[in-house]
Amino acid sequence: MLLASLRRVPGPRRPPKDRPRRRPSRIKIEEEYAKNLAKLSQNSLASQEEGTLGESWAQVKKSLADEAEVHLKFSSKARKALAERQKDLEVKTQQLEIKLSNKTEEDIKKARRKSTQAGDDLMRCVDLYNQAQSKWFEEMVTTTLELERLEVERVEMIRQHLCQYTQLRHETDMFNQSTVEPVDQLLQKVDPAKDRELWVKEHKTGDIRPIDMDI
Repeated sequence: MLLASLRRVPGPRRPPKDRPRRRPSRIKIEEEYAKNLAKLSQNSLASQEEGTLGESWAQVKKSLADEAEVHLKFSSKARKALAERQKDLEVKTQQLEIKLSNKTEEDIKKARRKSTQAGDDLMRCVDLYNQAQSKWFEEMVTTTLELERLEVERVEMIRQHLCQYTQLRHETDMFNQSTVEPVDQLLQKVDPAKDRELWVKEHKTGDIRPIDMDI
């Protein structure tokens, strides 16, 4: 029975083939085996034997006690190594998490800087657009007023020349007065403001002027 018990569990000197995830079970087996060996070494069986047989039994019990100590030390070292490995894994995991967190935070800061820069660029473009639009409107108003003034002068100059022409016709051609009178009547109705309004209605591009952009 004793020999059968010894054969069932492999000794500590055999190369461990268990996977890392199964090492806690192996440690437990080693500890349990060491306890069983210790119990066997303290068994009272053959304690009354004397002579060479008694010495043999005593040596068997001593070897069992030594074997138990070997397995106990092995399980203790294995447990310590596992704890150290677990601690090392936790430290590396924590370092990786910190590294990833720092990288994520840096990426967020970069994204915020880019977003802020893009917002500043947009505001600057909008400001430039509003300035250009305002300047264009001012120049358009000034230019339009000047063109209207010149147009009034042009129309008035032509009307005066035509009036002089019809006056000369009245003075030099007494027999054709009836052909000149319609021209006189139309020249009296010349209205530069009305002409400008008609021209705008026929050529305008819209009723709404450009406005400032707001974001």
